[in-house]
Amino acid sequence: MPVTQPPSGADLQQPNNPHQSAPRDAIRVSFEDTSIAFSAKSDGALEKMYWLFASMNNNGLVRLGTSLMQAALKLRLPVKAPIKYTVFAHFCGGETIRECEATIQELGRFGIGTILDYSVEGEKTEAGFNRTTQETLATIEKAGQSEHIPFAVFKVTGIASADLLEKVQGGVALTAAEKTAFEQAKERVDAICRRAADRKVRVFFDGEESWIQDVIDGLAYEMMERYNRTETFVFNTFQMYRRASLDNLKEAVGRAETNGYFLGVKLVRGAYMEKESRRAAQRGYADPIQPDKEAADRDFDRAAGWCLAARPRVALCLGTHNENSCLLLIEEMRRRGIAPDDPNVWFAQLYGMSDNISYNLAEAGYRVAKYVPYGPVEAVMPYLFRRAEENTSVAGQSSREFNLIKKERTRRKKAREK
Repeated sequence: MPVTQPPSGADLQQPNNPHQSAPRDAIRVSFEDTSIAFSAKSDGALEKMYWLFASMNNNGLVRLGTSLMQAALKLRLPVKAPIKYTVFAHFCGGETIRECEATIQELGRFGIGTILDYSVEGEKTEAGFNRTTQETLATIEKAGQSEHIPFAVFKVTGIASADLLEKVQGGVALTAAEKTAFEQAKERVDAICRRAADRKVRVFFDGEESWIQDVIDGLAYEMMERYNRTETFVFNTFQMYRRASLDNLKEAVGRAETNGYFLGVKLVRGAYMEKESRRAAQRGYADPIQPDKEAADRDFDRAAGWCLAARPRVALCLGTHNENSCLLLIEEMRRRGIAPDDPNVWFAQLYGMSDNISYNLAEAGYRVAKYVPYGPVEAVMPYLFRRAEENTSVAGQSSREFNLIKKERTRRKKAREK
């Protein structure tokens, strides 16, 4: 049953500008406190971060380095070691679950959970889909044994053909073999969600492209109706840079209320904007992406308000590196009397990024987790290239990270001189 009007107070309480800063005097979290943000880093580790982000802050150097790494890997040159101990070590937990243990424990010491993300991409065979399924099940088993791993995660395109999913969403008649393949994909999805519920581990369906997202949504809601009857184990991802996402979220809340299950929501802004707009232009359909950043910000914050208003029917994970969205949610939690450690409200960031958000939130008692990618170095390179690309803008994340690192270096230097 679609929800046509928001529940009382569903939008985050804010002034006329939907993305205006939350009242700072009501918030006891400062994302400027670098002493907390980098409390896990030794002086040597901080220096290593400084030089990494100094390099990433140079657009030309990043483009050249990315091209050289791609060429070296293609030629099978011995570049794995320097990659593994620099950019890979900063953004990934290791090549295996076992290698991620040190990262899991370090984050856990500071009250931050780990989301193990098997980041191998490009599987296209049934054997490859089965391997990814087994690895995902292994992350769930690990999570079930660890107090520091609150979530597992998977992409449906890691365990099923993207071409097949597109055909299903487009209503194209499937061959007998394709019907069998889709049933096998549904069985893999069910195996993952069933294992998560059995081990009492929350699991995210990751967001994907719009031309396959509807069928992924359908699978997610089917799993929620099956496994979220008593508490929330299965979460779907809503990419708020899409125009339709806020309405889709409202409909999902109504569907959960009507069918008597709990809705798990991970909110993100999104990861496929350029690809989405380019495909829409090429194929002549309306661009599904928001007209500007302000619209995406507005819908993201409104969606967070909807989720808080719908508690306890809805559990929320706010996946963002946007400091203002975090501050707005903190203020709304305070206004509604929701404790920082409420089990149904989480914040999440990527490992190696936005430690000023993650560590300061955790220090203040909020529930925080880091996405920790892992997998063979060669197979995780597409993920690392994306991190490099999105960190190259002078106005982007790298500049913010670099400035915070420089601030902490200066603070430590002054402390030593006293």
